[in-house]
Amino acid sequence: MAKQLHPLMVAAVMLAPSLVFAQLKTDTTEVQQMKEELRNNIPIVVLDENDSENATGSGGQSISSVLYGGRDPYFSGVFNFNVARFKIRGYDNSYSETYINGVSMKNLTNGYMPWNLWGGLNDVMRGKVVSYGLRPVDFAFGDIGGATAIDIKASSQRPQWSASYAHANRNYNSRLMLSWASGMSKNGWAFAFSGSFRYAKEGYIDGTYYNGASYYAAVDKKINDKHLLSLVTFGTPTVSAGQAAATQEMYSLAGTNYYNPSWGYQNGEKRSANLTTTFQPYTILTHEWKINQQSELNTSVGYSFGERYRTALDWYNAADPRPDYYRNLPSYATSQAAKDILTDLYSNNESYRQINWNRLYDVNRSSLMELNNNGTIVSGRRSRYILEDRVTASNKLNFNSVYNNQLTDKIKLTGGLLYNTQRDRNFKRVNDLLGGDFYLNINQFAERSYPNDDNVNQNDLDNPNRVLYKGDEFGYDYYLNVREAKVFAQAEAKTDYLDYFLAASFSNTSLWRDGLVRNGLYPISSFGKSREYTFNNYNLKGGLTYKLDGRNYFYANASVGNRAPFVENVFISPRNRNTSQANVTSEDVISAEAGYILNWEKLKLRANAYYASFKNGMDVLNYYDDSYQNFVNYALSNIDKEHYGGELGIEVPFYKGFKFVAAANIGRYYYTSRQRAIVTVDNSSEILADEIVYSKNFNVGQTPQEAYTAGINYQGRRNWFLNLNVNYFDRYYIAINPIRRTERALNGVQAGSELWYSILNQEKLENQYTMDLFGGKNFTLKSGKTRLPFSFILGVNNLLNNKQLVSGGYEQLRFDFAQKDANKFPAKYYYAYGINFFTSLTLRF
Repeated sequence: MAKQLHPLMVAAVMLAPSLVFAQLKTDTTEVQQMKEELRNNIPIVVLDENDSENATGSGGQSISSVLYGGRDPYFSGVFNFNVARFKIRGYDNSYSETYINGVSMKNLTNGYMPWNLWGGLNDVMRGKVVSYGLRPVDFAFGDIGGATAIDIKASSQRPQWSASYAHANRNYNSRLMLSWASGMSKNGWAFAFSGSFRYAKEGYIDGTYYNGASYYAAVDKKINDKHLLSLVTFGTPTVSAGQAAATQEMYSLAGTNYYNPSWGYQNGEKRSANLTTTFQPYTILTHEWKINQQSELNTSVGYSFGERYRTALDWYNAADPRPDYYRNLPSYATSQAAKDILTDLYSNNESYRQINWNRLYDVNRSSLMELNNNGTIVSGRRSRYILEDRVTASNKLNFNSVYNNQLTDKIKLTGGLLYNTQRDRNFKRVNDLLGGDFYLNINQFAERSYPNDDNVNQNDLDNPNRVLYKGDEFGYDYYLNVREAKVFAQAEAKTDYLDYFLAASFSNTSLWRDGLVRNGLYPISSFGKSREYTFNNYNLKGGLTYKLDGRNYFYANASVGNRAPFVENVFISPRNRNTSQANVTSEDVISAEAGYILNWEKLKLRANAYYASFKNGMDVLNYYDDSYQNFVNYALSNIDKEHYGGELGIEVPFYKGFKFVAAANIGRYYYTSRQRAIVTVDNSSEILADEIVYSKNFNVGQTPQEAYTAGINYQGRRNWFLNLNVNYFDRYYIAINPIRRTERALNGVQAGSELWYSILNQEKLENQYTMDLFGGKNFTLKSGKTRLPFSFILGVNNLLNNKQLVSGGYEQLRFDFAQKDANKFPAKYYYAYGINFFTSLTLRF
């Protein structure tokens, strides 16, 4: 597993001896808005052509800094990689930041960005400032993956009505959207609103559907020339039925790579057990203070609350109801005759491949019981199967104040203070008793392990054997709390031939768990506040740009620092106790990038090299283990990684509105350490294993490390545009199961044998390709003096209908320690959609 640098990446490194920075600007043309619709809010970057034309760099004249905005030849191609779940530089999105009206949107408990909280509000989310990588920004310190600021103030919206209808065959089929903005009135008021509705009775995948609304309302008050107050609120109440990953065996038995085990027929209608419901509205109050011509202070306060929950089947003393449960499949059968029978049943009878809702109802209706519920006799049908809600109820408060001062034409200072706090309550709730009358709040796994103890099986010792009805809360119930404060400062300077900056930040983060019920297994450590962990973290970054002339720029940037672990990776089993990992530490991150930009009307080129080192990462994995008949907690620490590679983008105009465009990412992402794993089960505080995971030199999975696109873009004189791209993906590895890379898993297996390699080897997916087409036009309908501007867009992805492209995959967190059979729990995959489209028609007036 030696690390090899791709020759194209070496070339990119050689082309990239230094670094450029600048604030990005947003392209607000109608054509760009049409393109944004198809890019699904993925920002793209452009170099300002005016700079190259006006700056000669001769006679000691100052050379303009390179500007970023809408057509960077690399980042404008990145959106073509979405089909393969491409991650820029291999980073997950916890290493990037998004701000809306100055408020950080990042989820503090796990670092991820909740994009769904503003989905469907395309009209009002267009005003963006985007910075990729380590470039400086004037609204935050940023992160190694970049930062985005979205301005949704009422006065920032274009004064107009906008109405649109979209049709697609993806997650949703239809979308209606209506927006209006007044602009700033003479008396200092501005108003705006937007609403949309997205719907699909069934999406591209069988058994999925989508039902979502979105709303936005804003009001601005310009108090005087120095002060502006803005209040916005938005939310996206949504219910969707999702797809679950499946093994290749199930895809083959179903005869399609779009098999979905999450649904089954009930009374002739498809019903899903995998529903996600989200409603977490946000409200943001912003104050802009223009202190003088050179300085301003922008302060924002945001608050969000609400629930996000996913349904799932739960059962007590009953057979596993999942249609793809491995023990029921042909591969688990012990004789060839049984394999043939099961293969025939699963291949030719759809009911065997889907949830049998009728059987679940029949089992519950026949489960008659009488019991004593704390002195009250309850009789009826005790459900053996239920549909439960796994709920996260979140409360989040944000404060952000940023000061900018343009000291001189060449020096700019930025400083900021941020305070964020988030409290997530996690619990379960009865969604549907599936024909039964009640359910019991007991832990069947503890009951199996301690059959003679009437207390350990209680999820809530203070309310033993509680009878549950629809809507009742049960099981685990606890808070995860995070509190974060940060200050940062940044200085930018420009000279005739050099631009440079230096920035620093310091943060203080506290996190803890707070249990709300006494669990029978852990009556002491399950209830009340855990130890509060506190971390003091720093980050430094800086860079410079050498401006050879108005066309050629060389740049280099670097950062060093650390960040607190996420609370979800600290506590080993937060469902039932306060126990945390043994050595809770911050993660150390070092990153650098360097490159060259050519900004010329006849050729645009960007070549960039990047490197990042991550040390002392942490993670907690949870899975059901058949050998223990319980949930197992696999707490990982000492996770080190390296990401390095090159990015190359080219744009060449060649004939009357036609351009050749190409972009490539050639990366290598590896684990660089042997991780430590602590293994426990939910029903015991005993450490089952303290082991080394031989993860070093395995690939970081879940994203293609090499991605290429090439195409032709056409920009017509009458507001036509048309883009055709071919995309290619390589070095796509599925995420590894660390359990298989341990001495315990290889014990007794001959080194170098076929069995040995089958356990250790990491699966590399087949190289894949797609072709995409999208285009659109602006036009005006005229009737007398009335003019109605329309815009039309059409996007067709995977034009060649490639249905073999795996968009994601992972090894199951199980292993057959008895037989050492790595195929007993094979990997699960998601396949990218075949040919799919999106089209919309928008009227603005």
